[in-house]
Formats: sequence, structure tokens, C-alpha cells
Amino acid sequence: MAEFTRDEVIQVVEDGRKCRGANLQGTNLSEANLGRAYLNGANLYRADLRGANLYGADPTGATYTANTQWPEGFDPVAAGAVLVDDDG
Repeated sequence: MAEFTRDEVIQVVEDGRKCRGANLQGTNLSEANLGRAYLNGANLYRADLRGANLYGADPTGATYTANTQWPEGFDPVAAGAVLVDDDG
């Protein structure tokens, strides 16, 4: 999996490129505009997405843990993300 910083993820999304399979574990993406993000298969373990714009984002197959923080009202399961156990 490719690893990205917050700024790199935002730049990738703004450029319309994909974050497919990206390792975003623990990344603070709060308040980020991820509306065009292709997060298919991304690792969102313990990521902070509070307040992020995910309208139009595609997290199908992205994995997340109970400690991943989502925007209020966002349903990751309905969006296609997969909850996994976090042993760390």
C-alpha cells in the first residue's frame, strides 16, 4: 500500500487522481474536501475524517476500525467501507 501524508492526499484528490489502496492509517483528514476521492481499498484504520466532505467520495472496499472517526451522519457501511478488527 502506498503511504500518504495529509497534504499529499488532499493534492491527489484535488488533481482528480485516485487514492486506491492508499495507507491512510492514522492520517488526520478532518475538515478535508475529499468529495472527489477514490478511496477504494484504502486503509482508513484510526483515520480522523471528522468534518471531512465525503459527498461523492467512493470508499468501496476501504477498511476501517472502530477507532476511525467519520463525519457526523456518514454511514461507512452504506458507502461500501468494511469494518475490521483492530489489534493494535
